[in-house]
Amino acid sequence: MNSNPLNVRIAGLKLRNPTLLASGILGYTAESLQRVVEGGAGAVVTKSVGVAPRMGYANPTVVQASGGLINAMGLPNPGIEEYADEIIHAKTVVQAPLIVSVFGYSADEYALVAKKAVEAGADAVELNVSCPHVKLTGSEIGQNPKLLKEVVSKVKAAVRKPVIVKLSPNVTDIAETAKAALKAGADALTAINTVKALAIDAETALPVLSNVRGGLSGPAIKPVALRCVYDLYEQVKTPIIGCGGITTWRDAVEFFLAGASAVQIGTAVALEDPDVFQAVNRGVETYLKKKRYKSVQEVVGVAHRT
Repeated sequence: MNSNPLNVRIAGLKLRNPTLLASGILGYTAESLQRVVEGGAGAVVTKSVGVAPRMGYANPTVVQASGGLINAMGLPNPGIEEYADEIIHAKTVVQAPLIVSVFGYSADEYALVAKKAVEAGADAVELNVSCPHVKLTGSEIGQNPKLLKEVVSKVKAAVRKPVIVKLSPNVTDIAETAKAALKAGADALTAINTVKALAIDAETALPVLSNVRGGLSGPAIKPVALRCVYDLYEQVKTPIIGCGGITTWRDAVEFFLAGASAVQIGTAVALEDPDVFQAVNRGVETYLKKKRYKSVQEVVGVAHRT
């Protein structure tokens, strides 16, 4: 594994390169996931799945913004019982680690979905904790360290595969929620999920999205995500997967320098195509050779030492 400078290990998962498909893009079918792997991704994260099927919000659910996309999909998914069959199929097709994104409205729901995903063959689970909790009048689970700790604890008790927590940026102190997740046993962190946003149409004088509010992704949130990764690296000792606005190899390298061990790419796939992973990886490899680094790991956190 050490012969390839792009090889990385995240929470026990061996990746041929440090790029992953972010949850939410081309993430439901085995064929679309494999297309992303063929495009160069070192691992894939599925779209989020819950206990029961959800239709999601009515259109429009996505609007293009300056430097990214604002979406409010409403977590549409077929439910874990049905999606388990797709996971089983994906394991026969996808030639890379398969990480299933799970959500719930309680700790028990998260644990149930994670357990069924792992039983179907998931190599790891990523907890989408930006989902509103019904008992908290719409606030995100990831905004409540006590509840987050409960969620992670129950998931860890239910599965024997790596548990990755995707942190919300919509908090006062992201390190506080990260520490809560790690105390409960999280194996790695993804930073960050989308930033709360809104779009209004000047002609109709109305919000564009049917749900009114949505989440901003893409290059516009990269400085926010980079800062979050930098802060986390200073305060926690665990693998960090950077996510937010990564489009080019330079973006990926900046996240490594800030403290990320790998990066997730999502909006760039939607706006370009899955081959963006190959372009990023080629650029990262060239950078490593130019700077005489033997591996991605040698780059991680360098910005903290200069």
